[in-house]
Amino acid sequence: MARPKQISASPAPGAGTVFALRAIGLVLAARWAFSMSQMGYFSSLQAMASSPWACVNLVLIFLLVVLPGVKPRSERPLHPLPQWLRQALRFLGLLAFGFALFSVCAFVWASGWRRFVHALAETNGWLLVGPALYAFVVWICRPRALWRRTNIAARRFSIGRYAISLDPVSRTATVWAESRKLGQYDARELSVKWPEPSSANTPSAGMLSPATDPPTPTLRADGDARRGLFARRPKIELQWNSPAAAGHNRTTVFRSPLSNVGDHNAAKALDSSLRQI
Repeated sequence: MARPKQISASPAPGAGTVFALRAIGLVLAARWAFSMSQMGYFSSLQAMASSPWACVNLVLIFLLVVLPGVKPRSERPLHPLPQWLRQALRFLGLLAFGFALFSVCAFVWASGWRRFVHALAETNGWLLVGPALYAFVVWICRPRALWRRTNIAARRFSIGRYAISLDPVSRTATVWAESRKLGQYDARELSVKWPEPSSANTPSAGMLSPATDPPTPTLRADGDARRGLFARRPKIELQWNSPAAAGHNRTTVFRSPLSNVGDHNAAKALDSSLRQI
């Protein structure tokens, strides 16, 4: 007797991202259809044909609704979109958000706050909802690593938008930039290059740290981090030094800033794991 096919109640990994992007596209398409019905479809099409910003919005809405090449996969829960589509949505969403924000600011500057509030009430808040939707698209398609966080036990590391997986049996390391595979390397030929500490953060001669510790600058407190928000963040480099490959001595695989404590700890764990292999 054939058993009935069991269907899992849990959604596929990445299905929430696909649903959110498609819902935004449908909302934008519905708003465009409503505006065209008020202005008249023929006159709206004539105005859209001579407006490059309208073409940008149409391409963005088409990509959001159709989402070509999307395939949620359990091994890539944060990247159900192909790389080209993610970059295209990020770029078009940023353009649309900039133009929408400029249009709202120009309207406020020319007409004043009273007319802006009146127009906001007439459009049911669309003057603010529209730019917020574009910003949400850019935020969803932001650069992210292949997995969410570092798992030292599984030898999987996440630093910025880069992901590194170590295989201690074959002594190989696989590196991804978002969902794009950069390459597979011999882990014994990889090393982490730490940024040189500045003169202000350099300890005195009697307080030097052990030589085995990486010379990373200490992370500042929250107050100092707020004051140095626009300060230059330290960057680490993953270098590949292969004596057997001519022309590949000291090649930089990737360079990533240490934006938070998680990236700093992941870089230290990666350095320790590479030294042990």
